[in-house]
Amino acid sequence: MKQVEKYILWIGLISAVTLLLAVLINWDNLVAPLSVISAVTLAVGMRSVASLKSYQYTAWILVAIVCGMFYPSAFLQWGSFDLRNKWLILIVVQVVMFGMGTQMSIKDFYGIKTMGKGVLVGVLCQFTIMPIVGYMLTRIFNFEPEIAAGIILIGSCSSGLASNVMVFIAKANLTLSVTLTAVATLLAPIMTPLMMKLLAGTYVEIDFLGMCVQIIKIVIVPIGAALLYDVYSQDLKGARKRINTVFFVALGWLVAMISGLWDFIESSSSESTMQLVELINFIFGAVIVGKLYYHLVAFKPTIHNFMPILSMFGIVYFTTVTTAASRDHILTIGVFILLASIIHNALGYTFGYWISRALGLDKNSCRTVALEVGLQNGGMASGLAGSMGKLATVGLAAAVFSPWMNISGSLLANYWRKKKEKVSKEA
Repeated sequence: MKQVEKYILWIGLISAVTLLLAVLINWDNLVAPLSVISAVTLAVGMRSVASLKSYQYTAWILVAIVCGMFYPSAFLQWGSFDLRNKWLILIVVQVVMFGMGTQMSIKDFYGIKTMGKGVLVGVLCQFTIMPIVGYMLTRIFNFEPEIAAGIILIGSCSSGLASNVMVFIAKANLTLSVTLTAVATLLAPIMTPLMMKLLAGTYVEIDFLGMCVQIIKIVIVPIGAALLYDVYSQDLKGARKRINTVFFVALGWLVAMISGLWDFIESSSSESTMQLVELINFIFGAVIVGKLYYHLVAFKPTIHNFMPILSMFGIVYFTTVTTAASRDHILTIGVFILLASIIHNALGYTFGYWISRALGLDKNSCRTVALEVGLQNGGMASGLAGSMGKLATVGLAAAVFSPWMNISGSLLANYWRKKKEKVSKEA
């Protein structure tokens, strides 16, 4: 397999050279196909080079952007089916979050007891530095309202599991990183809408309660389903029996919904009541998914190892669709969005590190906080933009910021790892 990947890498390099030649001598018809071929083959071929393996996720994000930019119509609509459909985006993002959640454990929250100071510093930095810096950048660059709201949105989101990967590569404080991600994710349903209401309310209308519910559906419910699987598989404090009881209640509730209860409630209830009922449906659905996933893994254990790959494909999907939908905006203001993302990301790392240092955290913990603060959950931002029906505008920042965050995060993590290894050798 490795030999095949080496051949594919050579095809990618040849394609890239041919692409450069096509650009230089104006073979315009070849630029698009050669760009896609080069991006895909290089992403696959990178696996054959040990030093490049940690950049492969970023490479596939770049493949998504290239495909969305050069062939937008192929990723917007298939026949009469709209690939930007908000329900489809919701399902894909939930799958991504569930896949990520399967790599988490209920034990990730135990670090709060021993690392309270680090968690507090990290959470405060996460939900203050990035939203405020995002807001300041929208004033400096004077973006149109919906695009400005998207920049504040991604700054207001919690960190994702990508930060845990970068902390692992950097050989920093992984326990603190995992705990921070878990706590920030739990706080997101309140903190993200709050920061959006305070900072983006003048750009677009923000439904605080509605956004709270959306984040619970997009992030908390699927991750909760994955954590439920973890609790069930370990039978923590005899939880399996209680989960089985809730499982049958959930099945009964959903059968009643399908049998006409939903139509009855919808015809006689207010919008807020319907939001609550919908949320209950999602929570009961999470219980069912978590238990069924346990039995599925018990039947075929390799499925558990496949989930992060499924998450990656989901991220590639909505990155491609968002890029295709936002193509016109990217062509006109893409350079300024990219510049804003670089500044936003760099200030997140800088403030995260030095504020933590000033408050007395050790260097490893400071590096962890820096990566947690600098790397936001692009999936959450895309999902929220999709639920608002504004993927092309509010979702634009997530499409541009996410790839850059992965590139910069990989570079910074590898730099810190090498620096730590050098210090260890000298000692």
